[in-house]
Amino acid sequence: MPPEIAPPVVGADRVLAVLAELARHADGASLEEMTRAMASPKPTVHRALASLCRFGFAARDGHGRYVLGDEFLRLAFAHHEARPDHLRITPVLTALAERYGETAHYAVLDGHTVVYRAKVDPPAGALRLSSTIGGRNPAHSTAVGKLLLSYALSDDDAVTAWVREQPLTQRTPRTLTSADAFAAELRAIRGSGYAADDQENDPGIVCLAVPVFLTSPTRPSGAVSVSAPVSRTPLARLIAEVDAIRATVAAR
Repeated sequence: MPPEIAPPVVGADRVLAVLAELARHADGASLEEMTRAMASPKPTVHRALASLCRFGFAARDGHGRYVLGDEFLRLAFAHHEARPDHLRITPVLTALAERYGETAHYAVLDGHTVVYRAKVDPPAGALRLSSTIGGRNPAHSTAVGKLLLSYALSDDDAVTAWVREQPLTQRTPRTLTSADAFAAELRAIRGSGYAADDQENDPGIVCLAVPVFLTSPTRPSGAVSVSAPVSRTPLARLIAEVDAIRATVAAR
């Protein structure tokens, strides 16, 4: 079967693609840098940036570099702050971060990735993780992703079909990359009610996740996790605390 060819990015899609690329450059990017990143003609990228600037979604700083505009940031933060799940789950994350001195996340499933909707770091002075609100990670290599997939993929056939859509990339030497191993992992998660990431997404980082039922008593709206450097908080300690973590989530 010949490989699928991605459709060309045109019109409004091109403007959105330029916006998404610009968001990856925290310090801004020149027109030349954006042109190289987009692999598009300079006039095309310039027109897209000009459209974004007209609506306040992009701007030029004092050095002539393009950055995300204040209007885009205002809309993004206003939308995030208005999310019911963000407002309801933040006290839970705060309680977990304070109790364990580690980072707590709330994430939702989006296809083959997870999106972090909320995050609370441990108290000042502790090592903090680089994850960001709105950031993504592969679902198959994260505790939150595996937990949510154990609900979304009801049996081994569903797991096999899901893996066939997009192979399991190896993030670390511990990442599960075969459909059979991944199906067995999800079966174990369905039995235990929690998921663990034993340095499968980032070397040296472990994580434990439990489901959160904000909108349904049977289907999780997302998952809460506690993530930590293994040198400070071994995975065995987090697993031993799973009942206490569940109780904290249930008391929201």
